Formats: sequence, structure tokens, C-alpha cells
Amino acid sequence: MPKILDRHWKIPTKSIDTWRGKEIPRNQRSNVFLPVSESYSGISLKIPIQIHRGEDDGPVVFVTAALHGDELNGTGAIRELICDESLKLQRGALILVPILNLLAFDRHSRYLPDRRDLNRFFPGSNKGSLTGRIAHKIFSEIVARSSLGIDLHTASVRRTNYPNVRADLSNPTARKLAVEFGSEVILDSTGPDGSLRTEATKRGVPTVVMEGGEVWKVEPAIVATALRGIKNILCSLGMINDPVDRPESQVIIKTTKWIRADRGGFLQFHVRPGQVVQQHQPLATNTSLLGQEKNALVSPFSGIVLGMTTLPAVSPGEPICHIGQLETDSHRCELMENRAETESLERRTVKDLASNVLVKSTEHEMRPPNDN
Repeated sequence: MPKILDRHWKIPTKSIDTWRGKEIPRNQRSNVFLPVSESYSGISLKIPIQIHRGEDDGPVVFVTAALHGDELNGTGAIRELICDESLKLQRGALILVPILNLLAFDRHSRYLPDRRDLNRFFPGSNKGSLTGRIAHKIFSEIVARSSLGIDLHTASVRRTNYPNVRADLSNPTARKLAVEFGSEVILDSTGPDGSLRTEATKRGVPTVVMEGGEVWKVEPAIVATALRGIKNILCSLGMINDPVDRPESQVIIKTTKWIRADRGGFLQFHVRPGQVVQQHQPLATNTSLLGQEKNALVSPFSGIVLGMTTLPAVSPGEPICHIGQLETDSHRCELMENRAETESLERRTVKDLASNVLVKSTEHEMRPPNDN
């Protein structure tokens, strides 16, 4: 039976003594490479990885980014950890993978050259397609060696996401991982079949996803949120001694809805990513290019803006705004009051993300939190 690291976490200890025949010394950082495929000329394509190992055995945590090759905020966060010489592990090991989908990254693309989404092919197959084989390599060499996982993502092209953590909260360890990460917003979702976090969690390696920001960018507030979360996890596991830094409020979202355009036109946004909204609050007004109002899109319930389009030109059916429902009005008031009282990372993130969309305030938006 594997030794249990911590009754509170209930995580079996693991050890990384070697990597593909190379010794991984304790109290050191080791740069290693994982061959995942070959080029047309037969040259081996290798994922660069850095492994931090502490003095004592403990949990092994993987942190991955750019599973979709154009999602670079996570890469920026992992690069900060790689360059942080003050980061010293006391126990366990940390597997840092700044670019997971190397072939897509080289093409500035979400997808692999065969147009498949790598995040739908886990755990993969060593006899399958290009995507399936790469997924198999990643799963067997990185996930299988780990106790827990953190996978960093952004919104897809022409969208932005307010930082949130997504996990299957029915799994006790995944739930604790999501809470300890310290995100203001936690989405309770199992994730799609074939995704890295879903298949890893099914196979005993609880994994969470952080979503935040846009593609093709490294946004300071998103990077800061990811770094805070990763270090919070390491501290909670006893792997480092840094103080835990959590937001004033955390809410769990169980229901979300994409608000879609009914007609074609040009949008005037009324909300920002991360903004707390009331039921029936205007989200955007859809007009013609000559400014004639066509229709207003409103929130179906009180909630928080999880994500939104950054492209104001829309056609019927296109997604405009992703709203996460807040279960009680007290949650809405608490979030708004905490942001108003402190210059928090969450408040700064809302401001930073809003710089990518032109927002016109409405009278409804300016109402105080207790005005129903």
C-alpha cells in the first residue's frame, strides 16, 4: 500500500528518481525532454520540461500550459516559476511544462497539424492518430508519475475569460485542490470526455483547470492569478513555506449560460469580464453600423461574467457573454462589496481585462449592491 502523505489531502506519496534514464537529484532543478513525435524529416520533437525535487518524498504536482498551442498566459506563468530562483521545494516534486502542445505552438494554432484538438484525445493510444499518440505519451510519462495536476488555459480565439478554476467537485481531492488554489470563482464541472483534467481525475490524479484571459497574450493580471494559485497549492501541501494568499470571497458556480446574439450587427458592451450582474441587467446592445438600436441582450439571472467575446461584430447565434449563476443575492453583494473595499488582484484583473473591450455604462449598472 502506498504511504498516505496527509490524511486531510489523502494523497499517496510518489517519487521521481529518474526521467527516461536520467537521474533526478534531490534539492535540484533538472531540465529534461519528452519526445512526443517526429517531423517529416524524422527529427525527434521533444517537449521541454523542468522538474523541481525537494529533499523528502511527497506529492508530485504537474503544471501544464499551452495544451492548446495559442493559449500562452499559462506559459508566461510557468516561465515565471522556472526563472524564480527563490522557489525551493521542501518535499515532493514539481513538473513544469511551459508548452505541452509543441506542434500547435509552433504554428500559433489551437490545434495540431491534423486539425484535431489534443484536449479531446486523452489518455490516448500508442497505435492511434498523431494526436492520440502524443496524448498517450503525455499521459503515460507526465500524468502517470503525478499525484495532482494543474492545467492552465485561456479563452478561445476572439474571446476572453475572467480567471476561474474548473473541477469535478464530487471528487473530494479535486474539490480541495480547487478551493486551495484560491480563485474567486470555482466552476463545478466534470469537463468533456477525453480532456486532460477529466481523464487524469478518473485515473486517480485529481486535476483542475484554470481559465483566464485571451489567446496569443501574456497578461500580467492572469499570470499573477495563476502564480498565486500554484503557490497556494504548494503551500497547502507543505511543499513550500510561502504564505497562502486567498481572495476575500470565493463562490462556487454550478450553472452557466452563454448569451447569444439574436440578430447580426455591431455590439456596444455594457459589462466587463468578471463583473457581477443582476438579473435582467443589460449586457450589450446590438445596433446597425449607423447606430440604429436593434435589441438589448440581458442577463437571465444574477451572476458573474465568466467570459465574453472581444469581437463586436456578430451574426445571429454567435456567443456574446458567458454568465455564471450566483445561487444567492448575498453572494452578489459580498463580491461587489469586497472589490469596492480593497485594491485586490480580482479588482485589478477586472480593470485589466476591460481594457480590451469598449464598455458603456448604463444606469442599471451603477445601482448600489443592495438595490434589487
